[in-house]
Amino acid sequence: MRYESIPNNIFQNNRKNFISKMEPNTIAIITSNDVKHNNADDVMGFAQNNDLFYLSGIDQEDTILVLYPDAYKEENRAILFVKETNEQIKIWDGEKLTKEQATEVSGIQRVAWIQDFEMALQYMAFEADGFYLGHNEHLKRVTKDQETQQDRMIQWCKEKYPLHDYYRAAKITRDLRPIKSEEEILLMQKAVNISIESFKRVLKTCKPDIKEYELEAELTYNLIKSGATRHAFKPIVASGINACALHYNTNDAICKDDDMILLDFGVCYANYNSDTTRCFPVNGKFTKRQKEVYLSVLYCLKEGSKLLKPGVLPVDYEKSMATLVENELIKLGLLNAREVADQDPKKPLYKKYFMHGTAHHIGLDVHDVGLYSRALEAGMVLTCEPGIYIPEEGIGCRLENDYLITTQGNINLTEAMPIEIKEIEALMNN
Repeated sequence: MRYESIPNNIFQNNRKNFISKMEPNTIAIITSNDVKHNNADDVMGFAQNNDLFYLSGIDQEDTILVLYPDAYKEENRAILFVKETNEQIKIWDGEKLTKEQATEVSGIQRVAWIQDFEMALQYMAFEADGFYLGHNEHLKRVTKDQETQQDRMIQWCKEKYPLHDYYRAAKITRDLRPIKSEEEILLMQKAVNISIESFKRVLKTCKPDIKEYELEAELTYNLIKSGATRHAFKPIVASGINACALHYNTNDAICKDDDMILLDFGVCYANYNSDTTRCFPVNGKFTKRQKEVYLSVLYCLKEGSKLLKPGVLPVDYEKSMATLVENELIKLGLLNAREVADQDPKKPLYKKYFMHGTAHHIGLDVHDVGLYSRALEAGMVLTCEPGIYIPEEGIGCRLENDYLITTQGNINLTEAMPIEIKEIEALMNN
């Protein structure tokens, strides 16, 4: 792997916490993701099932984790099934994990080849009363119309063991994963640190008439050079009016002299992600209006992030953030205070210029698992990302940091990423 080895105690602790929430005498089966194919004989980059990685640390396809904490035989309480290397695989793809290496990574003592999974499970299945199976339960999941390894495992298990009880593994990991361990926070900080240096490269490279994708290339260069796994998501390099399209990422326009660029990007390091947004002028000097809008959004970021603390419900946080942005829109002359006072609360006027939420969990997924009906707790990491978008003026501005919530407030993991106007202009003009 490109990233440094991770101490396996993190995965042992995660399994311990997962097992503590399982029903008595049940078996959990967690599968890896598929390798996704491109055209002809090519494949896309592999991305591991994050629940499997969370519980084992294995970053390889064709992997199954079986946990049976109440098994009569101790050797059956945790089994890791991995892909066996053969001569053809060695020649074309290189070595896969050995059993010894899989144990070293995961801390699981019993490792078997994946072709032995069905027989091994059969020896245990009729001793057990039920199964925990994984499934993509993310609110915005994109696999609903695509069959996955998890879907096939669910179908296979229910056909082979129809009278067992079935439970949702994702319900447990959804509860556990929002609270980050110290080791996880360190990995996220490494992703953030790579992001910080990448952003500085972009600032020093930017100039009028440069293509947006040239700036994207600076991000990619530093990401690879620093040992990151991949972009956390396809970067948004949006100049001028492009910044008013929230998910613009074609990144093929020319950056014009007086435009401002919105740069929304993240780094995936050891499967843990950063997610940051910054805005800066193409020519290194904010115009008067750009500065006004920028300072309004920055004010909302600074004040709104203070609301991310234990005990706060996400819905209350979002309402407070909306009020902050609404007040700034009035100051900017975009909304009329009297009309705002008389508005239909179900159709707030601010939605014309600010139309998205401003906080999401981040971790193994960029939009990490977690219920937004759950109050914030120490150990959670969330973004804060207010924005103001004015298509008629060709200005879109969003600023985003990543915050670790603690009992004493929150810690800005992205503190070192330049955000003040003077700092940005100084870096661009040196």
